Amino acid sequence: MQLRKIKYDVIGLTETRRRHPLNAVYETGEELFLGTRKSRGVGGVGVLVNTSMAKNIHSFEQLTTRIGRLRMRRCGPTPALNIFVAYATASSYEEEVEAFYMDPEKFCRENHTFFKVTVDWPEKNARGTPHRDPRPTMEWRGGEALRVHHDD
Repeated sequence: MQLRKIKYDVIGLTETRRRHPLNAVYETGEELFLGTRKSRGVGGVGVLVNTSMAKNIHSFEQLTTRIGRLRMRRCGPTPALNIFVAYATASSYEEEVEAFYMDPEKFCRENHTFFKVTVDWPEKNARGTPHRDPRPTMEWRGGEALRVHHDD
């Protein structure tokens, strides 16, 4: 696998486009979770977890076709961790874009803890025009938005 050349703990995957969810364990010990897509073939998220982290996996669940959550167990001094994988819509419809923003906030508030959510924002919207969203990274603690910043 080419990933042996890359140092990683968890890699978020988007546009998995699967009809059925998949959970696979490779001979190397890496675990792959892939979520499902909508009926029109759009969406689906997943994660690839390195061997060193795989033993700490509690669960992976796809919350929506564009948002998944990997729950990690507490391991020694390392606290339990929730990792969200999100794939932003390229839609030019305001309602769909706004609905996408509400979902991560809702899921983070449910857990009442600190999260840093980094989202894969599409370069262009559905009409092919450049798309620069003002909210690429969002942070919450206890359901309260802490800050929003760019990784520029």
